[in-house]
Amino acid sequence: MPSPHPHIAIIGGGAAGLMAAAAIQESNPQAQVTLIERNASLGKKVVISGGGRCNVTTGILDVRDVLTRYPRGGKFLSSAMHRFPPEMVMGWFTEHGVALKTEDDLRVFPVSDNGNDIVVVFENLFRMATSNVRTLLGKHVTGITKTTEGFSIAIKNEDPLLVDRVILTTGGQAYRQTGSTGDGYAFAESLGHHLTSLAPSLSSFFTKESWPKELTGLSFPRATISAPAVKHANYTGPFLCTHRGISGPAVFALSGLVAFEPWDAQHPLLVEIDFFPDEIVSDLEKRLVELCAAHTKKTVKTVLGFLVPKALADVICTEVHVTEDLHAAEMGKKNMAACVHWMKHAPLHIIGRGAGDEFVTAGGVDTTEVDPRTMESRICSGLFFAGELLNVDGFTGGFNLQASWATGRAAGEAASVTELS
Repeated sequence: MPSPHPHIAIIGGGAAGLMAAAAIQESNPQAQVTLIERNASLGKKVVISGGGRCNVTTGILDVRDVLTRYPRGGKFLSSAMHRFPPEMVMGWFTEHGVALKTEDDLRVFPVSDNGNDIVVVFENLFRMATSNVRTLLGKHVTGITKTTEGFSIAIKNEDPLLVDRVILTTGGQAYRQTGSTGDGYAFAESLGHHLTSLAPSLSSFFTKESWPKELTGLSFPRATISAPAVKHANYTGPFLCTHRGISGPAVFALSGLVAFEPWDAQHPLLVEIDFFPDEIVSDLEKRLVELCAAHTKKTVKTVLGFLVPKALADVICTEVHVTEDLHAAEMGKKNMAACVHWMKHAPLHIIGRGAGDEFVTAGGVDTTEVDPRTMESRICSGLFFAGELLNVDGFTGGFNLQASWATGRAAGEAASVTELS
């Protein structure tokens, strides 16, 4: 007979693992939970996300819209996301004492701007006198074996831990300094699962061209960045220039869309920036013609400065080979067309990646081998997955934490039931 109060091990104390433990505590308070975390504290990556402010979730409330923000895994997430959508996530944290705010770009943060407040919610839950959640910190799981009764978990310098069920929430390979070293992939494979290809996502770009360095720190609130050679690889949003290339939300999103494209310093990836995504070429050209006609004695650089920041006007003149001190009256149709084309298709060649605000791993455990309603393995009964370990990744803006909360909750609720289906 299965135990009415199963002993469940959760391996990984990040967002998905924390929410899975909380869900078990709520669904089956008598179930025993052992939460094993490699770091000396829980939720290390949660705390540093969003620059330390913790972008808890997204303020987008239409779940169908939210699901479009995942380059991989949107369909798989549908069930879990509908059962624990952003609105419910916000409500859950508010009920547990964390005041939240939704910023203009629809990112949701604690009012305190302190990611620690999110982790403290779970620490307090697990410290309650009635809690059956035991946390093992600073412990390194080295292997998991399926037994006739459940699972045997090997822990470095410890006796094996025998449990009824296991929830794997070890995260991906990003931010290795937080303990996300990819061990979970090896555990999944040892229990019969397959992995998709892995690649970094939500990264900034290093460029072959040096002009972004000249604009370091300059941000653009709305532009479309695309990779013309990759189908559907375009994203409209904010970005900024850095001393090595480009960064910001639109860049992070595009990096997710091209995560598996084969490119490197020897074989760069061409991307294009449209600085006027809401204006067609002919309208932009008309505006430039009118500006030149109204300011015939001003230089081309000065006139371009009426359309774009002055530092970018400098770059345009250099890139399209227009003499800076050429007067607007002398610009001519050819030069005008060249400037407009550059502003709509500014080319950059990507030769490397840098870290982003969230920086997640694209790819992971093949979701066809996981039940999307329960997060239970279709291959190994009693084994559950949640969070970034799965082949699920979202754009920047709270979508990755939202996926972790939703899948963690689904796994916790399913694993806590008396008898598995």
